[in-house]
Amino acid sequence: MSEAETTSETTPETTPETAPEPDGSLRSRKKRQRYTTISETAIALFLERGFEKVSVAEVAAAAEISKPTLFRYFATKEDLVLHRFADHEDEAARVVTGRPARRAALDALQRHFLDGLERHDPVTGLCDAPEILAFHRLLYSTPSLVARLHGYQNRSEEALAEALTAAHGGDRLEARLAAGQIVAVQRILAEENWRRVASGEGAEEVWPSAVTAVNRAYAQLRSGLIRYA
Repeated sequence: MSEAETTSETTPETTPETAPEPDGSLRSRKKRQRYTTISETAIALFLERGFEKVSVAEVAAAAEISKPTLFRYFATKEDLVLHRFADHEDEAARVVTGRPARRAALDALQRHFLDGLERHDPVTGLCDAPEILAFHRLLYSTPSLVARLHGYQNRSEEALAEALTAAHGGDRLEARLAAGQIVAVQRILAEENWRRVASGEGAEEVWPSAVTAVNRAYAQLRSGLIRYA
């Protein structure tokens, strides 16, 4: 397989590495650990030399696996980096589904984002740890990674739309439009936080205005998304 094919490689048929298994099984835990190990190996190489200058074959060699084995875990070269986002694809949907009784979806999502700011969760963009800043620079400076990230965001919107429908009713299109707006707001807030931190402001310094921005953004969402407020 040529290097040019790595960005269009499709997900393989079910194999021992990709077959569904119980989440708590030893094999499942080992498989998740291997995903993480391969991804972290790749990210370290990309940070050191640049995404475009490291081949998939070099990543496989560094991870001590074959190239075909690597592609059984990661369908594309970009997914080696975006593996860190995999657990967050359905995060908004999980927040809505698991919210306390009678709490509106928007209230739960706003509270979750504010809690993330307080923890300096990297997903909110408000994290000034050097390794996180380096990762975000790699991500946002690589066009193919940014393009691939949109796929993760689309799946996040779809999952959130299903959760909103289950929580508050309405039709699929209404929920899909709402989910698109919510995910876009969260993305823009995170990108603005990252931009400020990357320019040299400390996370603690940015935090007060980041909280204000979240509250203002969700106030705007409530004015248009009455069903979910």
